[in-house]
Amino acid sequence: MKPELLDVVELLVDLPEAALQAGELGTIVETYGTQAYEVEFADTEGATLALKALEPEQFVVVWKHSTQAWVPLADRIAALLQTLPEDRQQQVLNFARSLHKAPA
Repeated sequence: MKPELLDVVELLVDLPEAALQAGELGTIVETYGTQAYEVEFADTEGATLALKALEPEQFVVVWKHSTQAWVPLADRIAALLQTLPEDRQQQVLNFARSLHKAPA
């Protein structure tokens, strides 16, 4: 899924120099081809906390501006998996299998 202007993204990595942690949400405010995206992180009142140029591997899109809708969880997980090396993807698959086998 190609990130686009005004999409909301979830940070996948900690950025201690900007006091940002994985899981924080930001909005793409500028695109630099497909190699980097300027993302604004704001507080609940809309004040900018940080403005960072991020590579696509550092975030996953969680809300699409073009559709005005949240990205389905399965699509978010698939996008996240694509950022992981093959051995880590296998670990996630094994974990998912164990959840599937476990009684609810």
